[in-house]
Amino acid sequence: MDCHIAVQYAVDASLAPRRSSFRRWVLAAVAVLDGVKYCELTVRVVGAAESGALNERFRRKQGATNVLSFSYDNQRDPSRLLGDIVICAPVVQCEARDQGKTESAHWAHMVVHAIMHLCGHDHETPDQAAVMEALETCALRRIGFGNPYE
Repeated sequence: MDCHIAVQYAVDASLAPRRSSFRRWVLAAVAVLDGVKYCELTVRVVGAAESGALNERFRRKQGATNVLSFSYDNQRDPSRLLGDIVICAPVVQCEARDQGKTESAHWAHMVVHAIMHLCGHDHETPDQAAVMEALETCALRRIGFGNPYE
Protein backbone atom coordinates (compact mmCIF):
# COMPACT_ATOMS: atom_id res chain seq x y z
CA MET A 1 0.00 0.00 0.00
CA ASP A 2 1.44 3.31 -1.10
CA CYS A 3 -0.03 5.93 1.21
CA HIS A 4 0.87 9.60 1.53
CA ILE A 5 -0.71 11.43 4.45
CA ALA A 6 -0.17 15.10 5.21
CA VAL A 7 -1.33 16.35 8.60
CA GLN A 8 -1.98 20.04 9.13
CA TYR A 9 -2.59 21.61 12.53
CA ALA A 10 -4.59 24.86 12.38
CA VAL A 11 -4.90 24.69 16.19
CA ASP A 12 -2.35 24.07 18.92
CA ALA A 13 -0.91 20.65 18.02
CA SER A 14 -1.05 19.61 21.68
CA LEU A 15 -4.86 19.54 21.36
CA ALA A 16 -4.73 16.77 18.76
CA PRO A 17 -3.09 13.40 18.17
CA ARG A 18 0.36 13.06 16.65
CA ARG A 19 0.91 12.53 12.94
CA SER A 20 1.87 8.91 13.57
CA SER A 21 -1.55 8.22 15.14
CA PHE A 22 -3.36 9.70 12.17
CA ARG A 23 -1.28 7.52 9.84
CA ARG A 24 -2.06 4.38 11.85
CA TRP A 25 -5.80 5.13 11.78
CA VAL A 26 -5.85 5.87 8.05
CA LEU A 27 -4.00 2.64 7.27
CA ALA A 28 -6.40 0.63 9.45
CA ALA A 29 -9.38 2.06 7.57
CA VAL A 30 -7.84 1.46 4.16
CA ALA A 31 -6.95 -2.12 5.13
CA VAL A 32 -10.64 -3.11 5.38
CA LEU A 33 -11.51 -1.66 1.97
CA ASP A 34 -11.28 -3.88 -1.07
CA GLY A 35 -9.05 -2.78 -3.90
CA VAL A 36 -7.47 0.42 -2.56
CA LYS A 37 -3.82 0.35 -3.64
CA TYR A 38 -2.86 4.01 -3.30
CA CYS A 39 -3.96 6.80 -1.02
CA GLU A 40 -3.11 10.45 -0.80
CA LEU A 41 -4.82 12.35 1.98
CA THR A 42 -4.61 15.55 3.92
CA VAL A 43 -5.88 15.52 7.49
CA ARG A 44 -6.44 19.06 8.77
CA VAL A 45 -7.16 19.66 12.46
CA VAL A 46 -9.09 22.88 12.96
CA GLY A 47 -10.92 24.96 15.52
CA ALA A 48 -14.63 25.67 15.72
CA ALA A 49 -14.54 28.79 13.54
CA GLU A 50 -12.94 27.07 10.53
CA SER A 51 -15.10 23.98 10.93
CA GLY A 52 -18.24 26.11 11.13
CA ALA A 53 -17.29 28.10 8.03
CA LEU A 54 -16.61 24.93 6.01
CA ASN A 55 -19.78 23.24 7.28
CA GLU A 56 -21.86 26.22 6.24
CA ARG A 57 -20.16 26.63 2.86
CA PHE A 58 -20.23 22.99 1.78
CA ARG A 59 -23.14 21.46 3.71
CA ARG A 60 -25.32 24.53 4.28
CA LYS A 61 -25.40 23.69 8.01
CA GLN A 62 -24.73 26.08 10.86
CA GLY A 63 -21.98 25.55 13.40
CA ALA A 64 -18.89 23.42 13.79
CA THR A 65 -19.08 19.69 13.15
CA ASN A 66 -16.83 16.81 14.18
CA VAL A 67 -15.49 15.78 10.77
CA LEU A 68 -15.84 16.72 7.12
CA SER A 69 -14.50 14.78 4.16
CA PHE A 70 -13.82 16.03 0.65
CA SER A 71 -13.24 13.39 -2.02
CA TYR A 72 -11.22 13.96 -5.17
CA ASP A 73 -13.50 12.03 -7.52
CA ASN A 74 -12.43 8.54 -6.44
CA GLN A 75 -15.25 7.04 -8.50
CA ARG A 76 -13.11 7.06 -11.64
CA ASP A 77 -10.47 4.83 -10.08
CA PRO A 78 -11.56 3.17 -6.82
CA SER A 79 -8.03 1.80 -6.32
CA ARG A 80 -6.93 5.39 -5.58
CA LEU A 81 -8.16 7.06 -2.41
CA LEU A 82 -7.67 10.81 -2.70
CA GLY A 83 -9.14 13.46 -0.47
CA ASP A 84 -9.11 15.84 2.46
CA ILE A 85 -10.38 15.24 5.98
CA VAL A 86 -11.09 18.19 8.28
CA ILE A 87 -11.52 17.39 11.99
CA CYS A 88 -12.62 19.94 14.58
CA ALA A 89 -10.55 19.42 17.73
CA PRO A 90 -12.92 21.06 20.25
CA VAL A 91 -15.96 19.19 18.90
CA VAL A 92 -14.18 15.82 19.00
CA GLN A 93 -12.93 16.48 22.54
CA CYS A 94 -16.41 17.49 23.72
CA GLU A 95 -18.11 14.52 22.04
CA ALA A 96 -15.59 12.07 23.53
CA ARG A 97 -16.30 13.43 27.00
CA ASP A 98 -20.09 13.45 26.47
CA GLN A 99 -20.07 9.89 25.06
CA GLY A 100 -17.78 8.51 27.77
CA LYS A 101 -15.07 7.54 25.27
CA THR A 102 -11.36 8.15 25.36
CA GLU A 103 -10.29 11.00 23.13
CA SER A 104 -7.99 8.65 21.24
CA ALA A 105 -10.85 6.26 20.46
CA HIS A 106 -13.05 9.09 19.23
CA TRP A 107 -10.31 10.69 17.12
CA ALA A 108 -9.63 7.29 15.54
CA HIS A 109 -13.34 6.83 14.85
CA MET A 110 -13.61 10.23 13.17
CA VAL A 111 -10.68 9.41 10.86
CA VAL A 112 -12.05 5.97 9.97
CA HIS A 113 -15.55 7.41 9.47
CA ALA A 114 -14.21 10.07 7.10
CA ILE A 115 -12.25 7.49 5.10
CA MET A 116 -15.45 5.50 4.58
CA HIS A 117 -17.16 8.63 3.25
CA LEU A 118 -14.21 9.31 0.92
CA CYS A 119 -14.69 5.80 -0.51
CA GLY A 120 -18.36 6.42 -1.24
CA HIS A 121 -19.97 4.88 1.84
CA ASP A 122 -22.81 6.71 3.54
CA HIS A 123 -25.32 6.31 6.36
CA GLU A 124 -28.44 7.90 4.89
CA THR A 125 -30.47 4.67 5.01
CA PRO A 126 -30.41 1.86 7.61
CA ASP A 127 -28.85 -0.54 5.08
CA GLN A 128 -26.11 1.95 4.17
CA ALA A 129 -25.46 2.67 7.83
CA ALA A 130 -25.15 -1.04 8.65
CA VAL A 131 -22.49 -1.56 5.96
CA MET A 132 -20.55 1.57 6.88
CA GLU A 133 -20.68 0.89 10.62
CA ALA A 134 -19.50 -2.70 10.12
CA LEU A 135 -16.49 -1.49 8.13
CA GLU A 136 -15.69 1.16 10.71
CA THR A 137 -15.94 -1.32 13.58
CA CYS A 138 -13.71 -3.80 11.75
CA ALA A 139 -11.06 -1.12 11.11
CA LEU A 140 -11.14 0.12 14.68
CA ARG A 141 -10.86 -3.39 16.12
CA ARG A 142 -7.70 -3.93 14.04
CA ILE A 143 -6.02 -1.19 16.07
CA GLY A 144 -7.42 -2.07 19.48
CA PHE A 145 -10.56 0.05 19.74
CA GLY A 146 -14.05 -1.25 20.46
CA ASN A 147 -17.27 -0.74 18.54
CA PRO A 148 -17.95 3.02 18.59
CA TYR A 149 -21.69 2.44 18.19
CA GLU A 150 -22.18 0.38 21.36
